[in-house]
Amino acid sequence: MSARIAFLRHGPTDWNAQHRLQGATDIGLSDAGRLAVANWTLPEPMAGWPRHTSPLGRALETAALIEPVAKFHAVDALREMGFGAWEGQTLDALRRDDPEGLRRSESLGLDMTPPGGESPRAVMTRLAPWLREVAADGVDIVAIAHKGIVRVALAMATGWDMKSRQPLKLDWRALHVFRVDDAGTLAVDTLNVPLIGVGP
Repeated sequence: MSARIAFLRHGPTDWNAQHRLQGATDIGLSDAGRLAVANWTLPEPMAGWPRHTSPLGRALETAALIEPVAKFHAVDALREMGFGAWEGQTLDALRRDDPEGLRRSESLGLDMTPPGGESPRAVMTRLAPWLREVAADGVDIVAIAHKGIVRVALAMATGWDMKSRQPLKLDWRALHVFRVDDAGTLAVDTLNVPLIGVGP
């Protein structure tokens, strides 16, 4: 069996506007984010697909606001990568305070692990059982999640080791569709599928 997963990043938060790393910190949508998401519409055929969502508030709010449906399924595997001690900080501040330490961390790619956080490779491990379940069900879904989760999905699909630039450009206000097979292997289907109602 196989299925398609259309990943969608949650709507804007105050920490997004401030360029702060959110990770596992449970930040809700900003007022502007709620207004924006309320105008989003999923294109066909994704509009009719069942929805899974991260259990963090910003994703749950997005799921509830974007074309409200009777229910959606919160999945712990879809929570954002934990950034540990870096959460609430900006990359600019981290580079200023410990430039060499951050360079060393970033050079590890998939094994970069913030203090008290988790690596992209660890996120791959927690995603794997969910991916196999989705494939086994054989039902295409929309997954409302986070930037880190979508980047990990892209790495799984392309072999990107995260030590270099992202191999494909992603619009964070669009849907990114991947195919998953019964082994949990991801492949790129269609990236940057526009939402309806997204402003300039």
